[in-house]
Amino acid sequence: MADQNQNSHGNEDSQDPSFSLQRTYVKDLSLEMPNAPQIFLEQESPTVEVSINVGGQRLAETVYEATVTATVTTRVGDKVLYLVEATQAGIFEAANIPADQLDPLIGIVCPTMLYPYLRANMADAITRTSLPPLHLAEVNFQGLYEQRIAQLAEEQKGQPDSGLILPPGMTRQ
Repeated sequence: MADQNQNSHGNEDSQDPSFSLQRTYVKDLSLEMPNAPQIFLEQESPTVEVSINVGGQRLAETVYEATVTATVTTRVGDKVLYLVEATQAGIFEAANIPADQLDPLIGIVCPTMLYPYLRANMADAITRTSLPPLHLAEVNFQGLYEQRIAQLAEEQKGQPDSGLILPPGMTRQ
C-alpha cells in the first residue's frame, strides 16, 4: 500500500493537472500628457474612458504568457489631460489541463491574477503626473471572456464552417 501511494504521488510524470504563476512583469507602460502644462489651468472636471483587453500565447509545451492591457484616456473638454496604457504580463505553467479548460484558464483565471498588479502600476503612473490617482474598478473577466466567445461565434456564422471555433484573439486566415 505504501508503494502504491508513493507511485501515485511521488512520480514526477504524474498526470495530475497543475497550474502556477511563475512570474509577473510590466510588459509595456506609457504615459502621455500632450497638453501639459496648460491643461492644469482648466477648472472643468475630467471625463475618463477605460478599455481593458486580455491576451495570451503559448511559450512552450506547458508554459503560457497571459496579458492584461488597460488604456485610460482622461479629457477635459476636447483636450487630453493624460493617456496611460499599461500591459501587465505573467508567465504561467499549466500542465495536464484538459483542452476545453485551457482557454478559460488563460482568458479568465490568469487575467484575474494579473489585474491587481496592473491596477497598482497604473495608479502609480498617474500619481507621478501630480494629479490625483485613478484606481481602476474591479473587472469581471469571466463576463469579458463570455462576451468575446459570443462575438466570435457571431463573426463565424457568416464564414464557411470549418468545424472549428476559434479561441479569443484568433481570426481565420
